[in-house]
Amino acid sequence: MIQLVSIIIPCYNERATIPLLLDALRAQTYPLQAMQVVIADGGSNDGTPQAIHEWQVQHPDLTIHLIQNPDRTIPAALNKAITAASGEIILRLDAHSKPYPDYVELAVNALEEGKGDNVGGVWEIQPSSNRWIARSIAAAAGHPIGVGDARYRYTDQPALVDTVPFGAFYRHLVDRVGMFDETLLTNEDYEFNTRIRQSGGKIWLDPRIRTVYYARENLNALARQYWRYGFWKWQMLRRYPETLRWRQALPPLFVAGLLLLLLLSPFASWIFWILTAAVGIYALILLLAGLHLAIRHQSFAFVLGVPLAIATMHFAWGSGFLWGIFHPQKQNTG
Repeated sequence: MIQLVSIIIPCYNERATIPLLLDALRAQTYPLQAMQVVIADGGSNDGTPQAIHEWQVQHPDLTIHLIQNPDRTIPAALNKAITAASGEIILRLDAHSKPYPDYVELAVNALEEGKGDNVGGVWEIQPSSNRWIARSIAAAAGHPIGVGDARYRYTDQPALVDTVPFGAFYRHLVDRVGMFDETLLTNEDYEFNTRIRQSGGKIWLDPRIRTVYYARENLNALARQYWRYGFWKWQMLRRYPETLRWRQALPPLFVAGLLLLLLLSPFASWIFWILTAAVGIYALILLLAGLHLAIRHQSFAFVLGVPLAIATMHFAWGSGFLWGIFHPQKQNTG
């Protein structure tokens, strides 16, 4: 029996990308009449609601519900969309993603086969523009040095994992574990998956379930994104310290170590040389990563762009994490 799938999408100022997402949903192999799209808009002022309305007029065969999210946060948007949804299956996507045609079908099949309580796939990260730094950021965002062991960014093997970015789950799951935590403005999906695992559930990643994800366009936007990730990761770890992974601990430890060496270096020359060696080795590793990707993708710009992007990710994430330790107040999602 075909089950109704409600696709929930938090949205704010996504006029440029929301038609691409809706086109991708209309092209799904899953029956259109068995899908509904619920978009929770946080007060977009760039014409996003008008773009959605225009698209819906031209394509009335896909059901779209546009609801308001006055709280303007992602977890609030997800919860409002779940409340407004009527499907037996909830599938989350983002407004700047573009799922492959069989995304919904494969996710539903995995749920029906009992692979996991929440199932998702792999991000195929692409640049937001053709500028050299945008292409470098997209390449860095899928490299293990940049993202550690976050499998959903690069794996080709199905596995049980800690989290998936855009999950699909039966609606009754929220009755068991609760809705998304609206006090976490980022990391809400990881926290949700943590509660699933703590309740005895499983998170399943299938690399056949793929979506294009558009990376940030410039280093400023990338730094803001990863600062938020780091800050809110600490807020989550205060509740679930056992979920800390090595990839999450290294950036704040590295940033804190460099700061300590920098502060102590005027008092001893050997500390200065340790600092110099640490920075030099780090820079060399990043340059080698950039060179490797430059050769693979035949793009000389990656030699400089990838190290800049990875360093931005590491230092912004680590600094945000450290700031969260000493300033545990809420931060604007920006």
